[in-house]
Amino acid sequence: MVSAEKQRLQEAGPWRKWGPYLSERQWGTVREGGDNAWTEFTHDQARYRAYRWGEDGLAGFSDDRQRVCLALALWNGADTILKERLFGLTNGEGNHGEDVKECYYYLDATPTSSYLRMLYKYPQAKFPYEELVAVNAARTRQDPEYELLDTGVFDDDRYFDVVVEYAKAGPEDVLMRVTAHNRGPEDATLHLLPTLWFRHTWSWAGDVRVPTLHTCEPGTVRAEHPDLGARWWYVSPPAPILVTENETDNEHVFGSPNVTPYVKDGIERAVLHGDLTAVAPDGVGTKAAAHHELRIPAGRSAQVRVRLSDHSLHDPFADFDATITTRRDEADDFYDEVLGGDPRSDERLVCRQALAGLLWSQQYYAFDVERWLTERGTDPLEGDQNWRHLIAEDVIVMPDKWEYPWFAAWDLAFHAVPLVIVDPELAKQQIELLLGRRYLHPNGQIPAYEWNFSDVNPPAHAWAAWFVYQYDRDKEFLARVFPPLLRAFGWWLNRKDADGRNLFQGGFLGLDNIGVFDRSAPLPTGGRIDQADGTAWMALYCQNLIQMALELGEVEQAATLLENLAWIAAATGHVGSGLWDEEDGFFHDVLRHPDGSSTALKVRSAVGLLPLAAATVLGPDVRQEHPELVDGMREFLDRHPAVRAALWGHGAQADASGPVLFSLFDESRLRRILARMLDPAEFLSPHGIRSLSRWHAEHPYALTVDGVEHRVGYLPAESDSGMFGGNSNWRGPVWFPINVLFIRALRHLHEYFGDGFTVECPTGSGRQLNLREVAQDIGERLLDAFLFGVDGRPVHGGQMRYRDPHWRDLPLFYEYLHGDNGAGIGASHQTGWTALVALLPREVTR
Repeated sequence: MVSAEKQRLQEAGPWRKWGPYLSERQWGTVREGGDNAWTEFTHDQARYRAYRWGEDGLAGFSDDRQRVCLALALWNGADTILKERLFGLTNGEGNHGEDVKECYYYLDATPTSSYLRMLYKYPQAKFPYEELVAVNAARTRQDPEYELLDTGVFDDDRYFDVVVEYAKAGPEDVLMRVTAHNRGPEDATLHLLPTLWFRHTWSWAGDVRVPTLHTCEPGTVRAEHPDLGARWWYVSPPAPILVTENETDNEHVFGSPNVTPYVKDGIERAVLHGDLTAVAPDGVGTKAAAHHELRIPAGRSAQVRVRLSDHSLHDPFADFDATITTRRDEADDFYDEVLGGDPRSDERLVCRQALAGLLWSQQYYAFDVERWLTERGTDPLEGDQNWRHLIAEDVIVMPDKWEYPWFAAWDLAFHAVPLVIVDPELAKQQIELLLGRRYLHPNGQIPAYEWNFSDVNPPAHAWAAWFVYQYDRDKEFLARVFPPLLRAFGWWLNRKDADGRNLFQGGFLGLDNIGVFDRSAPLPTGGRIDQADGTAWMALYCQNLIQMALELGEVEQAATLLENLAWIAAATGHVGSGLWDEEDGFFHDVLRHPDGSSTALKVRSAVGLLPLAAATVLGPDVRQEHPELVDGMREFLDRHPAVRAALWGHGAQADASGPVLFSLFDESRLRRILARMLDPAEFLSPHGIRSLSRWHAEHPYALTVDGVEHRVGYLPAESDSGMFGGNSNWRGPVWFPINVLFIRALRHLHEYFGDGFTVECPTGSGRQLNLREVAQDIGERLLDAFLFGVDGRPVHGGQMRYRDPHWRDLPLFYEYLHGDNGAGIGASHQTGWTALVALLPREVTR
């Protein structure tokens, strides 16, 4: 029997209109602040300044154009500000870059947002804003970050657990239930304010039409929007409705006159300071909050109910709780269907919350580059305005709900992979987004990320598209993505192969802090770097395009791509390329000097492991179905004996039967790479494959250029280098995307080599595993970091608070993991690519 949620997905259009698309941070974005985003529009200013391109709120919900926004505001009676959004440190404030300083957790979500649940933990004492800023500012890169839990503000359980649930009675009928639990030993007061407002789209934002909120009878507001029409907002129990305008407080921020006496911070002034002159006496405006002052006994809870509907309701709360219960039960049925296994198991809890965080991270993203340039006095048709064609107005699954709304191309590709198991159509839409005309550059480049669209992310889209395609074999999807992916492949061939040798210089490719130099910047030596990982990415890209071409019957295109792949594989394997180091048994980057000489950069890192990921198997049926492809490849190798000689097996597969393996290594090299990768003294950690070998703890790599030593040593956690800017801690030791790539490649290699091919795992243990078993072992290590054991969950890094019954079932999906103990490092709520953990109990398919 198909679950109710799956049935809703089949009519997904109307059910997707409303969701958790409201960001939890909009301040400090490139679009709002400009070149100095982090300092031009701060957290402190956010409560005074109306945004231009988006909105933010705590536990927020909105329509898919973020015109009408619903969120929660809180005040504990001690804070200096109203809690309307999450607090964190900007890049320059944190000792390891940006960092959110709050405790919040995404507990559940369905793809259509028919049911959502999250938890926010709010201290009863004054929130330590100043302390968090000051202590982190005093710490160095060698010190750990100072977190909210370190301040003692949760001692004696003096905090509120604020649980926010959303449920849909229909596509345009949204229910919000807020349950506040007093976990402390004494009665405590909480001011709880559900808030409804319009994103500022009028006056200086360009639209002459102004929406309005009108207070009606107690606990009711009518919302009139020129595009959405009328909405009714109901609150129970009824409470005073405070109304103001979503307009900038110019007097406070800029020292200039306000356009209205009722400005964005009016509700805060009314609640915290009793200034009722700050809110509109007629109850009409563009921002409204229902002010509940709740005295909650120790160990007890209180509830507030909210309903936003497209039609007037006689008794809006008659079926309220029953509807929420039904939607929650339907969410259980849905996850029983898509995840399987024991619904009460810790493994299921981890996977479900990982996917919940991914679905909650959908955010509305608006950016019209031409308009943005014009508003800043720049002529879009003059100068180097390379991305002036880009117009975004989409819901995007973002890397992080807090680290301002932004996209990165390869993050988005990896987000689509776990999404496919819960929402195949959303996964496809996210893959296609950056390949469309509004994003893809006319020259074929995929925009990298908001700070620098022209930078280069690893080309992961083809890999992700093929993964997603295999879920339901939607050839129409494949036919749509293949042409733009082919254009982007051409861009790489033309722009990132400096001398046409099929060795690629991609740029930073995500692997900052494990290299000798910043690969996106001009090198201190001059010249360039031939990248082992850049070349591997291009080989994998080519392999995926070949698979797509054959699936679509584009045999001639597949033949051309196969020749491209042969050239890349031959260049990689050729001794003269320098990428393979026979003595070291490993791939390395090669620094090409301006005088023609070269230096192998002998760092044992994920750079040298990524060629392992470029391994793809085509079944033997390809020989029967496309004999002309095999004949053409045989003729190509006969015409190019140097290529044949450089390929592993010397191209013997063209004359054989059985499956076909595309790879950048032969069996001997594979064994040597795996011996290092599976060595606990090098790459194999208790919780996955490290991105830098532990061998470098005792043997750091150093290269001196013009009297300056450039050094790479093993660090199990945060970076101690400022080479890549203040936020240079990104690529930590155990990193989910490359681990999943390795798991996928090992499964392919097992398909080719079979059970008879075994290796020691771990190296030196004497335990022989076939490659499928090795893949399973790595997956179990990754998953184990999130599972509760005798010492808690490794991802929590030994923090004792997470053994408390009210905290223990709250895993955090960090950006990456400590290389020795699995503790979470980096962005603490990075439920983007780390949501790949949800795939690990399943088969990581081809």
